[in-house]
Amino acid sequence: MEQLTLPASHQVQGNITLPGSKSISNRTLLLAALSEGATEIRDLLASDDTSRMLEALQTLGVKLENFAENAWRVTGCGGNFPNKKAEIFLGNAGTAFRPLTAVLALAGGDYTLSGVPRMHERPIGDLVDALKQAGADIQYLANSGFPPLKIAAPNIDLSKSIKIRGDVSSQFLTALLMALPLTKQKATIEVVGELISKPYIEITLNLMAKFGVNVQRDGWQRFTIPADSLYISPKQIFVEGDASSASYFLAAGAIGGNVRVEGLGENSIQGDVKFTDALAIMGGEISYGENHITANKAAKIKTIDLDCNHIPDAAMTLAIVALFAQGTTTLRNIASWRVKETDRIAAMATELRKVGAIVEEGADYIKITPPAQLTPNAVIDTYDDHRMAMCFSLVSLGGVPITINDPKCVNKTFPDYFAQFASIVK
Repeated sequence: MEQLTLPASHQVQGNITLPGSKSISNRTLLLAALSEGATEIRDLLASDDTSRMLEALQTLGVKLENFAENAWRVTGCGGNFPNKKAEIFLGNAGTAFRPLTAVLALAGGDYTLSGVPRMHERPIGDLVDALKQAGADIQYLANSGFPPLKIAAPNIDLSKSIKIRGDVSSQFLTALLMALPLTKQKATIEVVGELISKPYIEITLNLMAKFGVNVQRDGWQRFTIPADSLYISPKQIFVEGDASSASYFLAAGAIGGNVRVEGLGENSIQGDVKFTDALAIMGGEISYGENHITANKAAKIKTIDLDCNHIPDAAMTLAIVALFAQGTTTLRNIASWRVKETDRIAAMATELRKVGAIVEEGADYIKITPPAQLTPNAVIDTYDDHRMAMCFSLVSLGGVPITINDPKCVNKTFPDYFAQFASIVK
């Protein structure tokens, strides 16, 4: 297995230009493909996840042109994919798999969707159940409730509201919202239970509006797509820098110096920008510009007890910042961690213990008490999870060397992460 050892350090300083947001990139690619007209997408994230979406769209017959660096021209098909039969492999890209499941289930055609073994362990039953309420024809090819899936042409019926659970993954609701305009019928979605990761739904609604479809909503419980909705190209769209990726560098600044991240501002449409609020509570000095955020070293890192429903991905970074506090930090309402690229609560607990932390994990929370001294030369397993690798790089700022197993798993969202991290370490 490939390994990367990061040297012990205490200080960081520099500027980082963020890669594009994964969440925005894959949503934008799909919406552009479903639109009338051509869309130029600039600052698109170049990563494994976006590659899977681009490959899928190409397989479906969508015309794609890479006309400049991180810039693609997508000629939309108006929701009518040229290829009505296809086998599509989506790796471990949840932001591609879930929306494409819904879109293809309502588009009319015969499709097989599969991924890597971990994707076949990530639940999709609630989305499939909701789509079946709308008349979709979907079969499980292995275990019930999980990919791979076989999709046939639907018999659409939207006379009743579609009910979907909100407490497993917000990607299920995102997928439904993005797909239902293809029916041209009025459609209503009712969320059963609490909706987690609400900011990701805000991203979805914001982008749908940019492509001409305005969803009516009643709080977080009821969403209505008007009849005769139609995606229309905005001609050109820029992808924001990734707020989740920003969290590692902002945390580094709060722990060890001064870091400015470019490509993201206080008014970002991404919920994970609120990570800065949590970092400020923990003592980090945060300042904002229109398209940048700066973090300066905290006089003292403080503990936190936080409901993290609004920042599920960036909250992982707080678990590492907790190693630099005095006392116990508690991160709550993170059940969604368990159905991500790996079971992130279990993985985080296991690896934090390797560096000396005392960790308590529950179904939807994690408590972290740092050691008096971090354990040097820990070897961190990353579970093929990009965020585990990026998070644990920050441990090196505690003055201890650390080895990251399978560092290239960061290719999922941030292929040159470790080069960028090395550039700010002094």
